[in-house]
Order: sequence, then structure tokens, then C-alpha cells
Amino acid sequence: MATPSSIPLAFTVRRCKPELVAPAKPTPHEQKLLSDIDDQESLRLQVPWIQFYRYEPSMEGKDIAEVIKEALAQTLVFYYPFAGRLKEGAHGKLIVDCNGEGVMFIKADADVTLEQFGEPLQPPFPCFEELLFDVPGSRAMLNCPLLLVQVTRLKCGGFIFALRFNRVMCDGTGLQQFMSAIGEMARGVVTPSIPPVWERHLLNARDPPRVTFTHHEYDRVEATVIMDNMVECSFFFGPVEVSLLRSLLPLHLRHCTKFEVITACLWRCRTIAMNLDPDEQVRMLCIANVRSKFNPPLPSGYYGNVLVSPTAITTVRNLCHNPVGYAVELIKKAIANVTVEFIKATADLFAIRGKSLYVPAVIGSYGLSDLMHMGFENVDFGWGKAVFGGTAKATGLVSFFIPTKNKEGQVGTLVPICLPASAMERFSNELDNMLKHQHIEGQKSKSIFISSAM
Repeated sequence: MATPSSIPLAFTVRRCKPELVAPAKPTPHEQKLLSDIDDQESLRLQVPWIQFYRYEPSMEGKDIAEVIKEALAQTLVFYYPFAGRLKEGAHGKLIVDCNGEGVMFIKADADVTLEQFGEPLQPPFPCFEELLFDVPGSRAMLNCPLLLVQVTRLKCGGFIFALRFNRVMCDGTGLQQFMSAIGEMARGVVTPSIPPVWERHLLNARDPPRVTFTHHEYDRVEATVIMDNMVECSFFFGPVEVSLLRSLLPLHLRHCTKFEVITACLWRCRTIAMNLDPDEQVRMLCIANVRSKFNPPLPSGYYGNVLVSPTAITTVRNLCHNPVGYAVELIKKAIANVTVEFIKATADLFAIRGKSLYVPAVIGSYGLSDLMHMGFENVDFGWGKAVFGGTAKATGLVSFFIPTKNKEGQVGTLVPICLPASAMERFSNELDNMLKHQHIEGQKSKSIFISSAM
């Protein structure tokens, strides 16, 4: 169900002039190659991140912006590639020029309290463009800072840490490792507890490359629907919602994972909402962190991209006319493909077909990434754990699972969704109808909420 409409929150942010923060000590001047998994067209983008923190009385008199700025400079001594710039080498291969130029940093103050953002905190966040200012000329892939950080102090004494990072440099696990290192430095630690490891050659293609899987995530597909008038809403799945969804499944599927059942539900509802041609193929990209698959394991400090996107594929007709268990079966089968061989074959595919291989940016392709156990809420700059830590927004093609609590303090999964306005209304109704299809005796589903960007 949707939350009642309210007056949108508006506030003023006063920013200092953006500055470059370089490593606190001299670092190696060298060039580093990205892996074949890093260096793919679909990762050539900037990703926004946001963390909210409460006032901490024991830190009274300390300037959080200065604390983080100094900690960032110290952290860049160890993560010095982030202080460099991307260049293009032979055949368009991306190279990190470790020149120590630094990352972009902004101090800011806002005349708003943390409480005014509402509870629970969830995307989309009001005035987000003020909380992470898009510095003109900073967004390009090449010859631009690889990180943009803004620390906004709130009038209640809390603060917001917002960050934009170049996606080819790291995945969610790598970002969490980097942010945790900043937190450690801010709390007085001299060296990161997990030393960073580059070693990007570990995820390069084999010689000779050999593709042993069919990779539907990189099928070339023509766009059939233009996505415009986009709105973003967040949906909460607590224990009640997950139980209701599982009750729709045949007995042999009811022990599927929470990720599988929620993903199947969202895929089906989204497809129905988009009113696509019944014969059109649709794809569900299950974006998976595959660090645990390696034997011997990757170094614990490896912060590059270790993600693949095993893909379920079917037609609109089959997905929408079959029970949700049909989608669960497809998703389980796709995820089961994720082995070390699948990972190596993905890198080999780029070597054979080229780095320009691209995840199709069409409405029939949808990706979900699970951030539930990443630990971003545990990043501590000395002011305690984050009240909210996660991606700042969804896109039309990718959503994220984010850990959160609802107003009753119930722990669950938050999923920001971005769709055209007309489709969003249909999506919300379809999801609501699915949850009402069966009820658990003595319980009611009250935990779905929506926050509209309109």
C-alpha cells in the first residue's frame, strides 16, 4: 500500500567550493590495468551512494567534514589508484594512471534535521542533487576524478555522507571495504584492517579464451518501449510479505531463498506493469557477487569487480500467465549456473566479442543486486553506525536489495524501483494483489510502503 501523500521536504544546502583531496603521503606513480570483468561497457558509469548518521554527543566540537577529509587523504595512501585518472590504451583498454591528483571533496551544511527526512529512511531522497552536487566537468569517464565525496552537516548535529564512484574501479564489496577503511582512519587507526589488493589479472580472460556458457545477459536486443516520465518508489518486504509470497509457491519451492522469491515476484509484476508484447522475450539478470566461488579464494583485500549476471529468460506470455513459481524455477536455474567456469567464461566472452559487449538497455531486461549482507550500515566514522547506508537511487533497469527497518522496527528488505509513472501505478497494484492473494492466519500485510518521486 502507498503511504499518504505529504508536503515534499525542501531545504537549503550551503556548499563550500569543491576541492581535490590527494593522498596524505607520496604514492607510486604508475599505470595499472583493469581486469576484463572491470573493463566492460556496462560498467562505464558513475554510481551514487548515500549514508545517514545521527548526532553523537561524545563527538561534540569535532567537525565531521574535516575528520572525513583527513581520513580520506590517509586512506588514499593505501587505495592510491582511486586518486588517479582513467586513460584509454591500445584497443580502448582502460588504464588507471596513478598520478595522485586526488578525489573531489565537498563540505556542506543543510538547514534540516535528520528527523525531517522521515522514518524509515528510503530512496528517493528529497533534494538529492543538493546532497551530492554534480560538479560540472567531473562526470566524464576519462581524465576526471574517480570519486566525488560530499559531507553535509545537518542542524541537528547529524550528517550525510554521499559519494559517487566510477563503477569500473570496484563493486559493492570493494566500495564497502574502501569506506570501512575511511571509517577506521577517522577513528584513529593507522593502517586498514583489510589491506587493499589490486591483482586485477586474476579476473582476466584465459589464453586462449573459450566461452562455455550461453550468456543471455549480453544478447543484442532492440528496444521496444521508450522509458520516460520516470518515478521512483521503494517497497518493503518484511517476514510477513516473504511468507505470503512463499505461500503462493508449490511445496517443493517453498524453501527457496528470500532473494529468489522476491526477485520472481518483482520480475513478474514489473513485466505485467509494462504492457509488453506477449511474444517479446524478457530477461531477469541476477547480479551475483562470486567471490566465494573461487578456490583458491581471491585475496581478502581484492576490491575490483567480481560480479556476473546469470540470466533467466522467457516470454512475456509465459511469465505473466504462469504462477509465480514458474519465475522462481527460472531464477533458481540461472543462479545454479554460477560456477568458477561461468565466471571465467564471462571474461573470455569479452576477449572474444570485445569490451563493448553491453547489457541491453531495454525495458525487457531487468537486473537485481543483493546488498543485504554488504555491511554498509556498519561503516563508522566515529559517530556510530549509519541509520541508512545504501544506493541513493534505482535506475529503470537495475534495482537493489537494501537492509532496513520499517516504522514498527521490523527488519526487512527495501527495494527501490524506477518505472514510468503509469507503469508504477500498475506495478504497485499488481504487487498489492499478489500479496492479498493468500493470507497467513492471524496476520495482515501492512509493511509495503511507497515513496514517490513525483
